[in-house]
Amino acid sequence: MTKQINTNTTYTWKKFFALLGSVKPANWIIVIALLTSILTTLAGLVVPLFTKDLIDGFSFSKINASLVIIIVAAFVIQAVANGFSVFLLNYMGQKMVATIRIRLWKKIIHLPVPYYDNTKTGKTVSRMINDTILLKELIADHLPQFVTGIISVIGAVTILLFMDWKMTLVILISVPLTALVVAPLGQKMFKISKGLQKETADFTGMISQTLSESRLVKASNAENLEEKRGKEGINRLFGFGIREAKVVSVLAPLIFFVVMGVIVVIIGYGGIRVTSGTLSTGTLIAFLLYLFQIIVPVTSFVTFFTQLQKSKGATERISQILEQDSENLQNGIEKDISGEKIQVQDVSFAYADGDTILDKVNFTANPGEVVAFAGPSGGGKSTLFALLERFYEPQNGAIYVGETPLVDIQTESWRSQIGYVSQESAMLSGTIRDNLTYGLKREVDDDELWRVTKLAYADEFIRKLPEKLQTEVGERGIKLSGGQRQRIAIARAFLRNPKVLMLDEATASLDSQSEQIVQQALMNLMSGRTTFVIAHRLSTIVSANQILFIENGRITGRGTHKELVESHPLYASFAEQQLQ
Repeated sequence: MTKQINTNTTYTWKKFFALLGSVKPANWIIVIALLTSILTTLAGLVVPLFTKDLIDGFSFSKINASLVIIIVAAFVIQAVANGFSVFLLNYMGQKMVATIRIRLWKKIIHLPVPYYDNTKTGKTVSRMINDTILLKELIADHLPQFVTGIISVIGAVTILLFMDWKMTLVILISVPLTALVVAPLGQKMFKISKGLQKETADFTGMISQTLSESRLVKASNAENLEEKRGKEGINRLFGFGIREAKVVSVLAPLIFFVVMGVIVVIIGYGGIRVTSGTLSTGTLIAFLLYLFQIIVPVTSFVTFFTQLQKSKGATERISQILEQDSENLQNGIEKDISGEKIQVQDVSFAYADGDTILDKVNFTANPGEVVAFAGPSGGGKSTLFALLERFYEPQNGAIYVGETPLVDIQTESWRSQIGYVSQESAMLSGTIRDNLTYGLKREVDDDELWRVTKLAYADEFIRKLPEKLQTEVGERGIKLSGGQRQRIAIARAFLRNPKVLMLDEATASLDSQSEQIVQQALMNLMSGRTTFVIAHRLSTIVSANQILFIENGRITGRGTHKELVESHPLYASFAEQQLQ
């Protein structure tokens, strides 16, 4: 069973940086990016120094051509190096985010079924898209500015200390004072961002569900209800956005106030020094140029740390998924189950924190037999199918294939030998060919596809379609009728050539004409295969080798149709209602 996501665990900065550090790109990219960043900074730091000399000794008759060339060259080098640096740092960021997304998608797609039972699809989609976008913005957009800014600030402060340590001290005193105010606001932003992302995930889940069930909404006249729910969700998002805006509205004026204050103080103090003759005009101009090389990056640092707080919340939710236990499809032995009997021995099962669904279930399916499950809804038939497919593991008891426990067989090997046809006829958006070959690990030519569609009585209607096998079926196969989807599902099962067949209410939702066609296709598919059938329509299972009648998680009757009619009153009642 998958472990539950714990949203109360404290997420530390150590975990945050560990996640980012685990997906770093090649070292050569980091080295070259840092070198070009340093070159950019050095070129930028040279300009004010030469500007100082140019201003202090300025006259049209004494313009130093070499000095002008050096200044222009420094600008060119700075521009080119900065371009390379920004590109490489962005590449590094995009690569890191792509790696996280790949890891996250790989984890999501390999999580066991219980995870999906307990987690809304919209929330998982939000983690995959919205949270990784936050990381992308941090690493690809803000991190490059932060790295180059740090180098620029360190270089500028170092030179300023040599030029005039007293004026530099004015700048350095303002930094910790600002940090004392900004730090609590950053923590506030983290809490707001965490709440915003949770609300975004909930809202994504709500609209995903509503849009996927649009026909139910229409048929139920529920447009006004969904409009209200959507409006409430949007207003909650709006509320978080306003709270975020309030924090930003304090940060921006604060930074502007500090910056302008420092500039005014430096100009005032520097002007006094120039007047007294203790500071040259060129030095003051150079000092101001260096000051801007500090101010511009520092203002971007505030944005960076704000984004860093947001990203911490995003990585917390991503890490919660990455820490989940994946379904191990490769663990166990590969086993050809041809000719093997399947035994269910004393199997009991309950969903997490729920009542017992199956209680000490026992039966044996011999090779080639048809074993049918009948009984009232909610009795545990579908859960038994889920256990046979290894979507869940029994809490007690065991399932055997021959003499081998099912848990000892590779899940991938086991499922590759099972054909499954349900009443919902699950289909993906794409072509008929895509849906027929979905999950197959071998190449299939059109001749084989036409062969299996003929066995499933699907070839006739497919040939009448404009694009035949290349016809788009629409989302969830909406462009096809229920009977057509069922026949494609049966053809897909034929293509897998399964050893074991599982039919879950395969004809329950069809009209009588479609049911006859699908039933004949199913008879073709069942031939020579061990088959498990769930059916409410007893007419589809009267010829089964063994019928198990399940009530409240227990098998209360077993035998052939004739034997159960004679020995089981409730089954006999069902048969009387349906078969007369």
